[in-house]
Amino acid sequence: MSWSLEEAMKRTGMLKKGHFLLSSGRHSNQYLQCALLLQYPSDAAETGRQLAKLFQDEAIDVVVGPALGGVIIAHEVARALNVRCLFTERKDGKMQLRRGFSIKPNERVLIIEDVVTTGGSVREVIDVLNAMQAKIIGIGSIFNRSGKTKLFGDIPYRALETIEIESYLPEECPLCKQGIPAVKPGSRTS
Repeated sequence: MSWSLEEAMKRTGMLKKGHFLLSSGRHSNQYLQCALLLQYPSDAAETGRQLAKLFQDEAIDVVVGPALGGVIIAHEVARALNVRCLFTERKDGKMQLRRGFSIKPNERVLIIEDVVTTGGSVREVIDVLNAMQAKIIGIGSIFNRSGKTKLFGDIPYRALETIEIESYLPEECPLCKQGIPAVKPGSRTS
């Protein structure tokens, strides 16, 4: 039996339903908790292999993912490509490359994230890499929630799956109007 992302999503229960306050400040009735998928090494490895295939024709020196959501999947993509894996993290509210990690000027970098909604974390990683004079080859994610394919200027962006999940400004949220309390999921709070 061949592996499929859709089957793995169902099996792991990673698509949650409820009333969620997203890191962007918007509200949604669904939330993708990729940690529930990536907790299984075989699913993480296969997801990484599938995502690496989207960039197999590119020469890549290093894969970088933003902490926390991008760390595991960036590692699995790097393993599939047989290159180094680094991650950025926030310190004092600013995304940084820490822990002795370094990138040389013109090293060819692939940025990997679990879910792209607004692209905010990825843009922060781009800023870090540009300051180091890296050559950003592309950006990949397991899921594209943005509804867009050109989020990052001229940098190619590819996702394994584009998924449409409605989100609302808080003042327009039908779940708030029904009095349903919002939960803030994800790595930035819990």
